Amino acid sequence: MICMENRSEVNEFILIGLTDVPELQVLLFIIFIFIYLITLIGNLGLVALIFWDSCLHTPMYFFLINLSLVDLGYSSAVTPQVMAGLLTGNKVISYNGCATQLFFFSAFAGTECFLLAFMAYDRYAAVCKPLHYTTTMTSSVCAQLISGAYICGFLASSTVIGNTFSLSFCGSNIIHHFFCDLPPLLVLSCSNIHNHEIVILITTSFTALFPFLVIFTSYLLIFITILKIRSAEGRQKAFSTCASHLTAVSIFYGTIIFMYFRPSSSHSMDSDKMVSVFYSMVIPMLNPLVYSLRNKDVKNAFRKALSRQRFHSDPLFSSK
Repeated sequence: MICMENRSEVNEFILIGLTDVPELQVLLFIIFIFIYLITLIGNLGLVALIFWDSCLHTPMYFFLINLSLVDLGYSSAVTPQVMAGLLTGNKVISYNGCATQLFFFSAFAGTECFLLAFMAYDRYAAVCKPLHYTTTMTSSVCAQLISGAYICGFLASSTVIGNTFSLSFCGSNIIHHFFCDLPPLLVLSCSNIHNHEIVILITTSFTALFPFLVIFTSYLLIFITILKIRSAEGRQKAFSTCASHLTAVSIFYGTIIFMYFRPSSSHSMDSDKMVSVFYSMVIPMLNPLVYSLRNKDVKNAFRKALSRQRFHSDPLFSSK
């Protein structure tokens, strides 16, 4: 009943966006389409490379395929709509469109939290229990962990969406943001949101903090194990297996902490928008670059793919 009242009260929202200056809108459109194209090419290219090279058919890269797909998911939930708004000047988003955008963005972002946690556990098994790694990280275990990541992410998002859109929106429908994110949306509600905020806080805390504890514990045990390795070469080799993932975790959680866990007095609309651009658009573009530039196996697979392409394109061989 409440939901039906919501729909009669507010049928659409107006997104303020990033800027009203036409010249800046054109510039931002060019920047965002470049970022989105790099995101598509980087993540899909990484997925294709892992499928192509049998040397990358290991649990870590199985997780990485899903991380790339999730990055594409939550980037695509936001970026195309933002670019369309910049291009057409249309800042209106429907009630259902806002709910859908927030659902998929939250679902994929939550799934990424759990994927990063399970990837940290995988690195723990590889560094701390190398002799048991193949029996610990079997294909069935990996499939269960990945399925669990998606289930937890989408269930958490469903809970957040159900609580948010059961609220009454009877006042302003202007969202001071460039997409339907949770904090600026809750501000618009004219309901008593205290109980809803508790449910959302518990849900988002589980989605973000539980994976963070798994990551923290895994890397604490990894660092303890690395310190016990006597040779500098052995320590370097052990650390290199974790470097890419640790970089991705630092970027992702560093942005989340800066956005949601700093004092409210330090928040400003402009800074929040810039941080939101970073975690909704830039991070999905950076992850494949991080894993490509900092990972020896991926770089070797890329070189092999290029060498094979040159071989097939060489007229001397193609004519035979």
